[in-house]
Amino acid sequence: MAINDWPEDQRPRERLIKFGSAALSDAELLAVFLRTGVSGKTAVDLGRDMILHFGSLSRLFAANIKDFSAMHGLGSAKFAQLQAVLELAKRAINEELKENTSLSSPDAVKKYLQLLLANKSHESFAVLFLDIKNRLITTEELFRGTLNHASVYPREVVKAALSHNAAALILAHNHPSGSCDPSRADIDLTQNLQQALGLVDIKILDHFIVANPHIYSFAEHGLM
Repeated sequence: MAINDWPEDQRPRERLIKFGSAALSDAELLAVFLRTGVSGKTAVDLGRDMILHFGSLSRLFAANIKDFSAMHGLGSAKFAQLQAVLELAKRAINEELKENTSLSSPDAVKKYLQLLLANKSHESFAVLFLDIKNRLITTEELFRGTLNHASVYPREVVKAALSHNAAALILAHNHPSGSCDPSRADIDLTQNLQQALGLVDIKILDHFIVANPHIYSFAEHGLM
């Protein structure tokens, strides 16, 4: 039975409009995005198959165009649409952070960092550069590495901070392995960066480790 033949109060699009997006399941949200299914399957069925095929939403979002398009019912057009939606979400949160008087909302920062880093297959080290009032100047991915390691050079972080005239930083990197617990190397790196940046009077407000769906804050755990 096609979705259009379902009772109106069960159709994903109508339910989203009436109850809001949070009321929908992952498969239903994907159905709204997909708009149509394939022969023998509704858009909800296809959305459910996508999650099962890739294992999770984060892996679906991280899939490259070859793996994404290999699934029946998907293709380059849907891949481009999905990437555009993800990028718009990143930019919207980035605007929210820039428009705030200061980064007083840890939840907004965490959401932004999860969108930025959670779906990457390689380890990535990003820095949020802040002005004297803790307003976001810009975000940069300064280093990227393999699945297990990214070489981070304190002098490059200091150089970038000075070039942006930053008064403070928020550090962030991802753990593609799935564990958000800091390693000894993560702790040592944070301390080394604090010392190096302290010489030029720049503070590190926090260091986040992103491992979807979790995120670890050094400051919240008393490590800053």
